[in-house]
Amino acid sequence: MSDSCRPCVIISAVLLLSSVMGYRPVIIVHGILDGPRQFEMLVKFINQSHPGTNVTTLALYDYIASMKPLWQQVDGFREAIRPIMKSAEDGVHLICFSQGGLICRGVLATLPTHNVHSLIILSSPLAGQYGDSCYLKYFFPKFIKSRLYHFCYTTCGQKISICNYWNDPHQRERYLKSSNYLAPLNGEIEHANSTAWRDSFLRIETLVLIGGPDDGVITPWQSSIFGFYDSNETVVEMEKQDWYLRDAFGLKTLNANGAVVKCVFPGVHHTSWHSNLTVYQNCIDKWLT
Repeated sequence: MSDSCRPCVIISAVLLLSSVMGYRPVIIVHGILDGPRQFEMLVKFINQSHPGTNVTTLALYDYIASMKPLWQQVDGFREAIRPIMKSAEDGVHLICFSQGGLICRGVLATLPTHNVHSLIILSSPLAGQYGDSCYLKYFFPKFIKSRLYHFCYTTCGQKISICNYWNDPHQRERYLKSSNYLAPLNGEIEHANSTAWRDSFLRIETLVLIGGPDDGVITPWQSSIFGFYDSNETVVEMEKQDWYLRDAFGLKTLNANGAVVKCVFPGVHHTSWHSNLTVYQNCIDKWLT
C-alpha cells in the first residue's frame, strides 16, 4: 500500500468503527482567539463517554486569524466540513463555541445538503454582542461600547469578525444598514437567499443552546439562547424577538417541533464551557449518539 493511501484507509477505519458503535462523527469549531488546543478536554470527554467516535477539531482561522471577516471564515470551514459530512451517511454532530457558533450557522446556511444531526452551540453571541468584554478592550482599547458603532458600522469595520455581530441596540437603523453577516443570517433584513438559508436551517435535527449568567463575555448572556436587548437595554427573550415571531430563519418552526433545547448553567465563565465536565454531562453528552 502506498503512503498516500494510508490516511484515507485510517479515516475510513475510524468512521467504520464509529458507525458500528452507533456514534456519529463530531466536528468542533473553535471561537475567537483560540484553536484546537483549547478543546483537548472536550475531546477527552467525548472519547470517554462515546469510545470510537471520530472527533475532528478544525484547525482553521486559529487565534489572531479568527479576527478575519466571518464570511471568509465560513468559506474555509465549509470546505473543511463538507468531506467529513460526505463520509458520514448517518450525519454528523457539530459543537461550536462562541464566535464559532455564528460560523457554524453561516456554514449550514450555505450548505443546503448538510446532514447535521445535533448542532450544539456553546455560549455564542447568536443574537449579537453589546458589551465591554476583555476581547473588545484588547482589540479596541480606545472605544467604549456606546461608541464602537462608529467603527463597526463601516465598510472597514465589517472586515473584522467582532464587528460582524456587533449589535448596538441604540443604533438599530445603522446596524440593519451596515451588518453584512448577523442581520441577514438572523433574517433581520430581506435578501435573495432568505428562503434557501431557512430551508437549510430546518434540516437540523436538534439545536442545543448552552449559556449562563456568569459567562462574563457574551453580553447580554441571553444572546447565547437568542435573547437580546431592546433600545432600553432590557433583555427580550427569544420567543418575543421580531425575527422569531416572523419565523424569519426557521427557529420558531424548529422550536415548535420540539427540536430546540436550552441548557442554562450558572457559575461557568466563558472560557470554561468546553472543559467543564458537568456542562458536558448535562448539556452535550446525550446529544452525541
